[in-house]
Amino acid sequence: MGQDTEHIQEKKPVKERIHKWMSAQGICSRRKAEEYIRQGRVLINGVPAQIADAVCGSEEILLDGKPLKKTSGAHIYIMLNKPRGYVVTLADERGRKQVSDLVADIPARIYPAGRLDMYSEGLLIMSNDGELTHKLTHPSHEVYKQYLITITAREDREAEPQKELAGRFVLDGVELQPAKCTLLGRDGSRYKLLISIREGKNRQIRRMCEISGYTVNQLRRVAIGKLRLGDLPVGKYRHLSDAEVAYLKNL
Repeated sequence: MGQDTEHIQEKKPVKERIHKWMSAQGICSRRKAEEYIRQGRVLINGVPAQIADAVCGSEEILLDGKPLKKTSGAHIYIMLNKPRGYVVTLADERGRKQVSDLVADIPARIYPAGRLDMYSEGLLIMSNDGELTHKLTHPSHEVYKQYLITITAREDREAEPQKELAGRFVLDGVELQPAKCTLLGRDGSRYKLLISIREGKNRQIRRMCEISGYTVNQLRRVAIGKLRLGDLPVGKYRHLSDAEVAYLKNL
């Protein structure tokens, strides 16, 4: 029998909101995509994108004038030992060194699942799995993150930073959950500590130290939950194992 071509309909490409599409392609998190869109940095076929716009990937989509292409969908997960002096962003208008420079040999656009300020270093997860990144960066996600810090007391006093930094703090009008803090060593007014926090507010440890009268000399993240930085060299990365990826997805 011949095929009734009158009833054959061409399958239309599935469209989704532009910020969700950007996240799914490993360009940035949904929240960051929304920020780029509001700033007018995203164009769809030459027109500034709006949050409600839907795309399928066949359009000309630009971020800061650079084309965004639809990926194959394969997910990549890495752990980077971020050096001091690099910003955790994929687009920096000030021309500073970016963590993306350190993973330029990876054949996919990956982005940070979390943040470390420019002057901090250590463990940073990067991936093109938008859903996992959204989960790890969402405010409700409260896995412990562990940092090795060196601080200096600003005043000539008998300081006890291990107790002070584990005390009560209010940042941005929100009371923080108590930090876990262990004193590892002291040299005069200089202290070395291991501190674990859950919320991960912007520059949280630095702000806690400033409130308590300490200057941060060095801050290095050494663990996120059960994932540990170990002996990974500064500026280098490694791919996460299947078990480590499963652990992150089940947090």
